[in-house]
Amino acid sequence: MEALEAIFTRKSIRKYTEEKISEELMKKILGAAMCAPSAGNEQPWHFVVVDNHELLVKITKVHPFSHMLKNAPAAILVCGDKALEKYEGFWIQDCSAAAQNILIAAHAAGLGAVWLGVYPVEDRVKNLRKLFNMPENITPMALISLGHPAEARPVESRFNEERIHKNSWQS
Repeated sequence: MEALEAIFTRKSIRKYTEEKISEELMKKILGAAMCAPSAGNEQPWHFVVVDNHELLVKITKVHPFSHMLKNAPAAILVCGDKALEKYEGFWIQDCSAAAQNILIAAHAAGLGAVWLGVYPVEDRVKNLRKLFNMPENITPMALISLGHPAEARPVESRFNEERIHKNSWQS
């Protein structure tokens, strides 16, 4: 799948088959995440791969929108490491770029995925940090549910000419 096709056809997928994701494919997806741009090229991210069913179910107890994890074969928790950031506060953009790369790479590889927001909701951050025994300098930013899709969603254009401004806010 070409890059633009992957971007234009990616949809949030919340239903998965029981098929596992291979270690090789998971490494490719994580490699794509690590190709994301970052401020000062500091790459202030860590990734927690969760493929233990009991852990996936435990996440649903602390994240109100994560019900699909009960049937997902895996998830990736994208985390920012404040000890690695060169420019304060940019870890959020850096980790967001990595998360987007995960979504696009997963789709291009034939997987379904959905981004579950964690940061800046303090309860989600605190509970996931506790569940995964994370140090204070690590902040869980986003959780991405992954699996082989058991649903198909129609592709719709999101292009909106009204959101484009040229050379000034008002023309």
